[in-house]
Amino acid sequence: MFSNIKTSKHNKDIVQELTRRLNLGAENVIARIAFAYSLSKEKQLDLKQIQDAQGKEYTARILFGEHLPYYVAMICVHYDIYKDNKDIGRYVKMHVDDGLELIHKEFARSNLSGMEFLIQKIEGGLKKLTIE
Repeated sequence: MFSNIKTSKHNKDIVQELTRRLNLGAENVIARIAFAYSLSKEKQLDLKQIQDAQGKEYTARILFGEHLPYYVAMICVHYDIYKDNKDIGRYVKMHVDDGLELIHKEFARSNLSGMEFLIQKIEGGLKKLTIE
């Protein structure tokens, strides 16, 4: 298991900006959304490509709360690894960083308000589930 992660230095500013622009309250909310969004893209990230760890720090408890086992399980299923794998924290960090960058780019290109943007993404994910 992991005890904490740090985003990249570049993503520290993105966390603050997205939290403010999407009106999400606590900064861990955008990190959770970013993590899930990155995983939803179904790409496996290469540990050799991990970014620096000089950004926003989250403890596992702050980042995922009481749902930590479920988030760890998502990583385990995605990478076909066991929950005691030493790299779980690194995979979590990479998916948070990746998701933050994806959301930031997509939101910057949209003309939607923060809530409209989030609703559009949620609806898109739900439609994808019903099509399959």
